[in-house]
Amino acid sequence: MVDNPANNFSKVRGRPPEEAKFFWNDGPVSLGDRTWFASLLSGVTAFETDEGLVLVDSGTVAFGPHLAGEIRSVTSAPVHTAIFTHGHVDHAFGLSAFLIDGQKPPRVIGHRAMLERFARYEQTASSNQVLNARQFGGSAHKPTRGVTWEAPVIGPNTLYDDQLEITVGGVDFELFHARGETDDHTWVYCPQRGVLCPGDLIIWGVPNAGNPQKVQRYPWDWARALRAMAAKNPKTLAPGHGGPIVDNPDLVARVLLETAEFLEIIVERTLKVLEDGAPPHVDIVRSVELPISDSPWLQPIYDEGEFIVRNVVRYYGGWFSGRPSELKPAARADVAQVIARLAGGAPALIAEAQRLASAGDLVMAAHLADYALEATPDDPAVGLAVADIYEARAEQETSLMAINLFRSAAAYARDGRPFA
Repeated sequence: MVDNPANNFSKVRGRPPEEAKFFWNDGPVSLGDRTWFASLLSGVTAFETDEGLVLVDSGTVAFGPHLAGEIRSVTSAPVHTAIFTHGHVDHAFGLSAFLIDGQKPPRVIGHRAMLERFARYEQTASSNQVLNARQFGGSAHKPTRGVTWEAPVIGPNTLYDDQLEITVGGVDFELFHARGETDDHTWVYCPQRGVLCPGDLIIWGVPNAGNPQKVQRYPWDWARALRAMAAKNPKTLAPGHGGPIVDNPDLVARVLLETAEFLEIIVERTLKVLEDGAPPHVDIVRSVELPISDSPWLQPIYDEGEFIVRNVVRYYGGWFSGRPSELKPAARADVAQVIARLAGGAPALIAEAQRLASAGDLVMAAHLADYALEATPDDPAVGLAVADIYEARAEQETSLMAINLFRSAAAYARDGRPFA
């Protein structure tokens, strides 16, 4: 099996299998009548019909050949239709590998907003490369392998807006648009086979509705979509990430409804704090009591509740943090120089940061470490001390987002670069 950063993370953190389904890589798994699921980083579902395959998602460019090999081990039918649940590179870029020699070009279905996504990728290719390197590799110096920021080679040729029903080889498929992790998301239900493909609306972890570096996410719409899925009474769930649930309608319903409630609680509690005088954003985040779940599909493995709160605040409250000095602030480097001077120099700042870290207060230590590095980025001793603090923070985190962004901060500090 091809290795990937998610597998390495899972091994490092030592999660037991029932808590690490986000990192499930296996297949092909039979989902019932002529239907199979395989996953490597992200999942692909293949429905064989009398007219050919209906494929839901296609993996990355790098992992598409592996996923295609898994599916081709059980069926040689040509791809009649491909449905992309959304335009992320791990779902909509590997289709070429699934096509067989001489077959007709497939119909490729996606939501209309997908084209705008691909245009945005091409406009912001360099910045996407950097931020995704931080998210998945912990440093901008480690670009994500096999990922380019442009439109896929085979993109959607059939677009829809709200809902679409198709029939292929006598098998019906219902497609529904739902804003969630993305604004171009589609979930798919096959009623004859009872199989639900939610895309990344289910990922065997806290929903990726917060992601600190990415565009707006929509947890309220996400929750509504999950309840609409549950109303279909599916018996099998083939998720965007993680392993499938096969022929267990009670468990499928529980996963969908618990995840919906988790998101609804965060949104409700965040808006309640926001309505209570709209305090500065960081104070809102600290004031929201996050729901805690023992369910393996709601563990903070990839994203986490605190980041979801921030996304809710961003949507309803804009970019202004609520602190007057941050409306039109001074340059951070200038502020850091003043703070360092008041503290008696950057060495004094970093010494206090190290003392706080030793006492267990890594959060406050990081604030001081930032100022020390921003005040004297050319001091290797300061950079190494800051790197140690952020490596320690990474070790205390559970979500891949936080772990890798803190590791990225450590890598940048070693290079004397204040901003990760």
